[in-house]
Amino acid sequence: MRGVTLSLVVGLSLAGLLAGAVPSAATPSKAPQLAHPMSAYERQRLTWGPCSKAQTELNAAGAQCAKVTVPLDYSAPGGRTLQIAVSRIKAKSTSHRRGILLSNPGGPGGSGLAHTLALRPALKQVADGYDLIGFDPRFLGESSPLACAPAGPPTPPAPSTSPRADFDASVRDARNTALRCQEHGDNAQLLPHASSRNVARDMDVIRAAMGERKLSYYGISYGADLGAVYTQMFPRRTDRMVIDSSTDPSATQYELFQSSGQPAEEALDEWAAWTARHHGTYRLGRTATQVRSRVEHLLTQAERQPIGVDGQRLNAPVLRLLLKQPIQHAENDPVLAAIVRDLVDAAAGKPVEPGPELAAMLELLASPDLADSMVGGALFMCGDGGWPAGGWPKDPETYWKNSVRSRTTQPVFGPYVNGMIAPCAFWATEPREPGTEIANDVTVLMLQARHDNNVPYSGALALHRKLTGSRLVTADIRSHGVYGRALEGHRPVPCADRAVNDYLRTGDLPAHDMTCARR
Repeated sequence: MRGVTLSLVVGLSLAGLLAGAVPSAATPSKAPQLAHPMSAYERQRLTWGPCSKAQTELNAAGAQCAKVTVPLDYSAPGGRTLQIAVSRIKAKSTSHRRGILLSNPGGPGGSGLAHTLALRPALKQVADGYDLIGFDPRFLGESSPLACAPAGPPTPPAPSTSPRADFDASVRDARNTALRCQEHGDNAQLLPHASSRNVARDMDVIRAAMGERKLSYYGISYGADLGAVYTQMFPRRTDRMVIDSSTDPSATQYELFQSSGQPAEEALDEWAAWTARHHGTYRLGRTATQVRSRVEHLLTQAERQPIGVDGQRLNAPVLRLLLKQPIQHAENDPVLAAIVRDLVDAAAGKPVEPGPELAAMLELLASPDLADSMVGGALFMCGDGGWPAGGWPKDPETYWKNSVRSRTTQPVFGPYVNGMIAPCAFWATEPREPGTEIANDVTVLMLQARHDNNVPYSGALALHRKLTGSRLVTADIRSHGVYGRALEGHRPVPCADRAVNDYLRTGDLPAHDMTCARR
């Protein structure tokens, strides 16, 4: 699969910034020289014990952790190795134990060591029949983490600016990130092995090392695409596979990022209509058109002069990023309205004490660790999907021209999704192998929101056609992520939750594709 996505694009979004911190250097070791080295990996004995002190939730739940040794390069399994951190909560029911259930939270770049545990409330009694297995993908979290050279303090925007000046600054930042990562230590030897195909291989070593014939899995966003890759590479080792909020397998990563603009604009229209109905609270306009115009005017103003909020200057690219975060879920409409109200007041020169959501975003933007926390996503964004890296154009002018062209139909988010250049544009490390072409009849349960504001619904339909053994559960909601929405405080989709739990319990897919209507 050439295209992988995430809540937004890690390395370019706040979601990614939160997910992928990589604090220390990878420390691969030398594998034992054996006649059949892969057999040694598959039969290795795992040493289980308490999880690290940082994993408070896992330790509180009585989980155990271990390290699984995997090859750095699967084409040379007798060479250097990595240590993949895994967690385990044993099944409560020994008589009805099904096997192991792994998961991935998306990103790419998200740490998944505690993710399967976090799913337990949504799984309900189904969790009793599985060993719940979490893991950090290679080079992330506690799995031989890879580090880049220090980024230094972020450069604040100039007092006055322009769309072209903002774009040129983003190009410099992306080029600097690529250089920091590729020229640090022996990263040039490690980075070619950061790919979804290798993460899928690592998952299969985890399966074998735990003595299981097959594995079951839940993945969301990038984790969904990773699950599809696993079904293609290891079809006979796939048990019960659930993928939530996936993408078009034929699209490049840049094309996927571009495709998120129109859904976000449509979501902004829905939000503007909601906000207009609450004009008495937010005072942003009595009609949806007035509310949208207020947002567009705010961005136009920031393109000339960054807006000062709580000691920080926010240019238009940062504002577009901040607006795109809460647009994912309809339940976030009040959050977005409060953020816009604060920004409008700040743009007018009024003293503003940011609300909690905006304050949290500002704190992240001011963090000295901001640049380093982007790295986790960039590793897989650039390591997947052919050459140029990840399908990202090499010429910066391509991004600029697409950004300018998008303003006509996508004035708020078009410049962001078309013009925010990724470090992959300057990635000098060529992937070791092409992406995975998806086409199989493995049994898979797919979930997708009809109004997914990060990836178009049409992309899930394209993957559904490639996975001929799949069933698709469509949720008629605005959301990125369908299963277990109550875990994050969002309104659940009961029929989708039931479909997942029934499938994980019985192995029976729904008789046909189905739609969970909006409540």
